[in-house]
Amino acid sequence: MERVTPFTVETRSQLMSGLLSLARHDARLSGAAITGSAAAGREDRWSDIDLAFGVEDSNQVAAVLADFSAFMYTHQAIHHHDVRAGAWIYRVFFLPGGLQVDLALVPKAEFRPLGPAFSLVSGQANPPAPLPEPSPLDIIGLAWLHALHARSCILRRQLWRAEHMVSAVRDYTLTLACIRLGLPSAHGRGIDLLPASVTEPLLATLIGKLECEELWRSFAATLQSLATEIKYADQELDARASAEITGLAHQPPA
Repeated sequence: MERVTPFTVETRSQLMSGLLSLARHDARLSGAAITGSAAAGREDRWSDIDLAFGVEDSNQVAAVLADFSAFMYTHQAIHHHDVRAGAWIYRVFFLPGGLQVDLALVPKAEFRPLGPAFSLVSGQANPPAPLPEPSPLDIIGLAWLHALHARSCILRRQLWRAEHMVSAVRDYTLTLACIRLGLPSAHGRGIDLLPASVTEPLLATLIGKLECEELWRSFAATLQSLATEIKYADQELDARASAEITGLAHQPPA
């Protein structure tokens, strides 16, 4: 297997400078900002490039994105993937050595910080409008739904799907803990900042073998941690639901 040579900090810096220079000379742009870890003072050896741009004329977003894409493909981009969120389009480029470049474009009227990691480098931005945290009750509902599917999958001996569902319940439990403690909850960004009192019980939820008994064990531990987070989030719901939820891990008679 061919080994991947990681990108260097120098090549990443040069590429970011080139992108910002391109933006400064593009009259179609109303503003440019560094986002992500570089804007938050958390950039390290493995950080990617995150940039955001406002476009003066909403009808020009596609053309501007095409020009940025042409630049990226002359700078070793291998592939790209688009993610849309509201008025924003995020084009993610994959480069050699594991380097990721995220370019976010939005019409001028919507160009604004969506969180603290936003450093304006040219032009203007609208006042911040931070994205709201998800509702704990919504996360609990999703966790409960996946728990029901996890149980039925184990009973049906759909072991890979069961593992997928149990892992999803664990992920939602970690999201609830992040929300409770004021940590970033999206994309697992706050998980490594959680205290050991949250993460150590979840070590028992990790699945060692893809077999029914191991899945039941992991499922039970996962539901215990979920019940703990429900108690913190909503005591009334905890009184009504936690016994039912943890009881899902009880194996029926053969």
